[in-house]
Amino acid sequence: MNDKVNLNEALASFDEQWSPRNIATVNDYDVRVVHIRGEFVWHSHEDTDELFQVIAGNVQIHLRDRTIDLFPGDLYVVPKGVEHKPASVDGADMLLLEPTGTTNTGSPTEDLPDHISTTAGIAL
Repeated sequence: MNDKVNLNEALASFDEQWSPRNIATVNDYDVRVVHIRGEFVWHSHEDTDELFQVIAGNVQIHLRDRTIDLFPGDLYVVPKGVEHKPASVDGADMLLLEPTGTTNTGSPTEDLPDHISTTAGIAL
């Protein structure tokens, strides 16, 4: 892809929550945008770190021993193998960076609720 991507336009092109869209590729990594609201599931990615950058709204990255509060412009990297559970009470938009083919649910430690489906990102 050699075209520029406008994050606001990319986010405005879909409404689904917890359903990341692939907007670019950097080497072997997907750049994704996602709308979130409510809670995700506890999960980990055994082979990769996961980068979260908040574009709009407030996000909590729950870890087993603490919670990381993120606001617009904040970035946090969950180290590989660390269980985490993203959440946003009022909704948020984020940019994610993950190796191509990485699923959003990684290795879940609980059953997936109806509002979450496993995906390696959907083409925009």
